[in-house]
Amino acid sequence: MTNAMWIVVANQAVSRIFETRNPSGEIVEKTAAIHPASRLREKDLVSDAPGRTYDRFGAGRHRADPASSQHAREAASFANEIAATLKEGVARGEVGTLILVAPAAFLGQLRGKLDADTLCHVTLELGKDLVHLNADEIRSRLPEFLPRH
Repeated sequence: MTNAMWIVVANQAVSRIFETRNPSGEIVEKTAAIHPASRLREKDLVSDAPGRTYDRFGAGRHRADPASSQHAREAASFANEIAATLKEGVARGEVGTLILVAPAAFLGQLRGKLDADTLCHVTLELGKDLVHLNADEIRSRLPEFLPRH
């Protein structure tokens, strides 16, 4: 098993993976991914207007809202992509410890997409949106000594 530590900094539109071998050292950006569909407006993602429905009694008519938004489906799709990348890294033995940094809602989605083996490598989760920061700024927001697996 490797002693490499991956720090995954993501939100529903951007994912960046940093790596370090020293729990108190600097982090280096390994990969970055952008999910363009998550940046679009809902009306640009859906080609059709929601359907219309009638009230059970009377002449009332209203819009039938879908059970979930296209944005939510796009975020789930991106969480799947990130989880697949992490699973591959763990399977190849490239990573010993994972740290997840994402806004709380997306962090929950991402955690839900991780398989049991990958989840065992997660030692720290932070509910913050730090994707817009550079590596030094991200490192300054993490604990001084990163937890090991």
